[in-house]
Amino acid sequence: MKILFLGDSITDMSRNRETEFFYNSYGFAYPLFVEGELSTKHPKQFEILNKGISGNRVVDLYSRVKIDCWNHNPDVISIFIGVNDVWHGLFDGIGNGVDIERFEKVYRMLIDDTRKVLPNTKFILVAPFFLEGSATNERMDEFVNIYKYADVVRKIANDYEFPVVDLQAKFTSLANKNGASYYLYDGVHPTIAASKIIADEWLDVFNSSLI
Repeated sequence: MKILFLGDSITDMSRNRETEFFYNSYGFAYPLFVEGELSTKHPKQFEILNKGISGNRVVDLYSRVKIDCWNHNPDVISIFIGVNDVWHGLFDGIGNGVDIERFEKVYRMLIDDTRKVLPNTKFILVAPFFLEGSATNERMDEFVNIYKYADVVRKIANDYEFPVVDLQAKFTSLANKNGASYYLYDGVHPTIAASKIIADEWLDVFNSSLI
């Protein structure tokens, strides 16, 4: 079974782009921990491809879906996007975010077009999340819009009957105990601990829904 991860920097996390087979082709994000779990428990049964690119918005995923997704013919596609669709409208200086109506439209186009090309491929969606931190505190009133984008992801998952990984409540609870920066060091990007938590939650959904 070939599992392909599409996403932004939270999925990317400094992955090596030169080869699919170099030890660091997974980066230091949750796909690395997914690979570790599946490869030890199910030797030679899974192939993991990390196609996260830092800074991506949903429109960027759509623009590269053929070369980075369809051409690999995956059995499972995991999509984790949404933070930059908000963030880039706040901090990049040129207002390059994706409004929520367009976010939903393009997200659905991404799924619909992929299902036409790969009708047997299954999907897992990951809802975006954030915490207080150096990257979010300055514009917290706007950053809370990520909650609305997460609602859209949950709505899409429900409409298509796809499993969804929903992490906001878990990270909020953990942050209340141990501090937000222990998990998302700037309020957005995960530490090793957070990447492991994302992987564990992803695997729980994968094991209960797709195996």
